[in-house]
Amino acid sequence: MADNQRIVKVGIIGCGGIANGKHMPSLAKIPNVQMVAFCDIIVERAEEAARKYGVEGAKVYKDYRELLKDESIEVVHVLTPNREHADITVAALEAGKHVMCEKPMAKTAADARRMVEAAKRTGKKLTIGYQNRFRPDSIYLKKVCENGELGEIYFAKAHAVRRRAVPTWGVFLDEDAQGGGPLIDIGTHALDLTLWMMNNYKPKYVVGTSYQKLGKKLSEGNAWGPWDPEKYTVEDSAFGFIVMENGATIILESSWALNTLQTGEARTTLCGTEGGADMQDGLRINGERHGKLYVTLPALDAKGVDFYDASQDSPGDLEAKTWINCILNDTEPLVKPEEALVVTEILEAIYESARTGKPVYFNK
Repeated sequence: MADNQRIVKVGIIGCGGIANGKHMPSLAKIPNVQMVAFCDIIVERAEEAARKYGVEGAKVYKDYRELLKDESIEVVHVLTPNREHADITVAALEAGKHVMCEKPMAKTAADARRMVEAAKRTGKKLTIGYQNRFRPDSIYLKKVCENGELGEIYFAKAHAVRRRAVPTWGVFLDEDAQGGGPLIDIGTHALDLTLWMMNNYKPKYVVGTSYQKLGKKLSEGNAWGPWDPEKYTVEDSAFGFIVMENGATIILESSWALNTLQTGEARTTLCGTEGGADMQDGLRINGERHGKLYVTLPALDAKGVDFYDASQDSPGDLEAKTWINCILNDTEPLVKPEEALVVTEILEAIYESARTGKPVYFNK
C-alpha cells in the first residue's frame, strides 16, 4: 500500500521548451511532488525554472552529474535534446534515480538499448514521455482493442502530418542534436500509439523513404514563421512501410512541411477482423452488425453530472500523475522502456532504408 503522504523529490535536467510546456507545470499540480533541483547548460534557464517551480532553497546546476550526486532526489526528468537522452538517463539510473525521459527514447537504437539495459541492471523505473496515450480518445480506444472488439488488427496507419508547421526554435532543425526531423519528432508519437493499440512489438522488416524537398526553400507560410534553409539539416517528410512478424502492416507518414490538406498528428487508423477505428474526425469505431455497416462516435466529453468533470487533467497532467503514482505504489510504468525501444528501432530502420534504398530486416 502506498504512502500517499510521502513526498517524491524530483530533479529536472533540461529546462527548455518541453520542460516548461509540459513536465514542470504538470508536476507542480501533484501534492506529493517537490522539484528540488534544476539543471541546464544555460544556467539562467535553470534559475528561472527554480524560481517558478522549485521549493524554497531549490538547487541550480549547469552539470547534470552534480545534480545526480544529491541522494535525496528520487526521480529525475531528462528533458534535453535527443542526443543527450541516453548518457544522462543511464547515469541517472546508475545514481539510483527513477527516470522519466522525454520522447523519443534516444537518437539511436543502440542508445535506447543501453537505457533498457541500465534500467534492468539497476532495478530502477524508466519511462518515456509519450503523453498521447493519456488522451481521452486514446484511453477509450485502448479499452476497445483490449476487449477484442476490433479482432485481429492486421492493417494500421500512424499519422503525423503537418502542412506547414516546422518548429524553428531550439535544435529541431539540427540533425546532429536530434537525429532527424518530423519522423523522430512527431512520427514517434503516432508510431507509439499505433503499436500500443495493436499490442504488437515484433517488426519483421521496414521500407522507408525520406525527403528534403521543401526545407531548402524559404517559406513565409510556416506556422512559427520562416525557417532558415541553410540551417535546415533534417528531412521535411518521411514515410515507412512496416511489416510485423505476424504479417500485420503499418504505414507511417510524417511531415513538418508537405503540400497536403490531409493533416493530423499523433493519430492512428486501425483495421481488424471484427471492426476498425480512426481518429480522423474525432474517434470513430466502424464495423458490420446485423447485416448493416455502422459507425460509432463515442461521446468522450460527456461529464456524467453537470458539476463534475472527470476529464480535467490534460494528457501531460495525467502522464505525470500516473508516473508519480507508479513510484509511490512501486508499480510498472504505463509506457514501458522495452516498448519505446521498439519505436526507436523502427524509426532508425526507416531512416536507414531511406538512406540505402533497401529494406531493413529485424533478426529477433
